[in-house]
Amino acid sequence: MIAFRFLSGLGGSAPMGIGGGVLGDLWLPQERGKAMALYSLMPLLGPAIGPIAGGFIAQYSDWRWVFYSTCIAAIAIQCAGFFFLHETYAAEILKRKKKQLIKVTGNTELHTEFENPSRKFSAHLKTALSRPFVLITTQPIVQVLALYIGYVYGVLYLVLASFPQLWECPDPLPPNSRCPAPGYGEPSGIAGLNYISLGLGFYLGTQIAAKTADRIYKKLKAKNGGVGRSEFRVPLMFPGAIMVPIGLFLYGWSAQAHTHWIVPNIGTAIFAAGNQLVFQNCQTYIVDSYTRFAASAIAATTILRSLGGFGFPLFAPYMYRALGYGWGNSVLGFLGIAVGFPAPLILWWYGESLRKKSKFAAGG
Repeated sequence: MIAFRFLSGLGGSAPMGIGGGVLGDLWLPQERGKAMALYSLMPLLGPAIGPIAGGFIAQYSDWRWVFYSTCIAAIAIQCAGFFFLHETYAAEILKRKKKQLIKVTGNTELHTEFENPSRKFSAHLKTALSRPFVLITTQPIVQVLALYIGYVYGVLYLVLASFPQLWECPDPLPPNSRCPAPGYGEPSGIAGLNYISLGLGFYLGTQIAAKTADRIYKKLKAKNGGVGRSEFRVPLMFPGAIMVPIGLFLYGWSAQAHTHWIVPNIGTAIFAAGNQLVFQNCQTYIVDSYTRFAASAIAATTILRSLGGFGFPLFAPYMYRALGYGWGNSVLGFLGIAVGFPAPLILWWYGESLRKKSKFAAGG
């Protein structure tokens, strides 16, 4: 099972790694915010929608259909992508045109500006595979954003891991009997509906980012004499940095006090909206900063993001057992303040100078 989960994650990593690079190829910087907002929504919306469907499938059908339905959806999306998605990377497009010209002219000496004819394919492959690790170890911008994205992604999955314990009743109960669990004791299907709050929060964050990101960028670009900068993506990180801890505090202490179910859901919606603002603008900043190597830079941040999504849920049961929902989520909120407030300030003040010193960043 672990081996096949590894293969599933390996296959699913492709769109997470190259999606930002594709958007960077297709849209100009002043048009990229809305596209990135929609793209960033889906990896976050999936963990909110999946448990809702999975809860009802497991409750009213065989648990195996949770996996069957996922496979069917994956095959359908893969087929759509295979037939309708096309290459966007400029270097690869030129390479294909070069091959066509060689067939027409017979001149085998033709090559693009991105190619080194003397380099072997193995050398190109080695460079491409190692570049994300080079970026994460040498680029301060990538390191700061990878740490921040790793935090928000890890906390998201920790919150997801806390939902079953808080909302669900662990076993089927006889009619008219109360759930002995300390949480809200809802049936699995009804408990899954609480994930709607996360979905609504992600949607709200997407709407805010889609309507304001490019507008803010264009306004700051005009004030800067018509010259765009990656740092013009930073302003929207600040409300996200504020909303993430506020949502965690509200979710934690309302769950601790066992208030009406709507209150913890309001907290998770605020957290999710802030999470989306942070995630989307960090992704867009990376694409704007590392235009040619955007996919590698996104892949570099995915390293810490995946580790956060893997590691945080592991200590969730122990943390909540020791601290409760109130102080447990408060610790996460204080950590969010410690990471989330300095990160945008560092990028705003020092981002341009760091990019100028980099051989990978745009303008470096």
